[in-house]
Amino acid sequence: MPRRKSSAKGTRARKASGRKASGKQGAQERQEALRKELIRRREAIVREAKEEVAKYIRGENRQLVETALDDGDWSVVDLSDDVIFRKLSVHKETLNKIDTALRKLQEGTYGICEDCGEEISLERLKVMPFAILCRDCQERQEALEALEREEGPPT
Repeated sequence: MPRRKSSAKGTRARKASGRKASGKQGAQERQEALRKELIRRREAIVREAKEEVAKYIRGENRQLVETALDDGDWSVVDLSDDVIFRKLSVHKETLNKIDTALRKLQEGTYGICEDCGEEISLERLKVMPFAILCRDCQERQEALEALEREEGPPT
């Protein structure tokens, strides 16, 4: 049986398709790891929020209320409540961002800036896996928000 010579072009094509397959597999593994990390973070935030709500319901702030004697003491009670509610608000915002990231992963649009359509850098996604804007667009948005705060609400 005569042996077939393999062409260099055919060998390169097979190697390239192998890299594409392993590249796809690597991307799928990264997405699965990311999905698990997002779910882990989500569960941790939900657990912490539940603990905060349970403390509030149990009245762990009650000692402050029971010992409040003057306006200064009541200010401390109010401040404590405000801190708890702000923390819960931040948790809610973060959970919404994580849910959006999980949805984008499922849709195949994860890692794409919602503003300019460019890819969000891997470094940024490692630090903030639920980022929806690239660094430049995020900075631009924050600058606009800061400007709006300085100017105050429209009249």
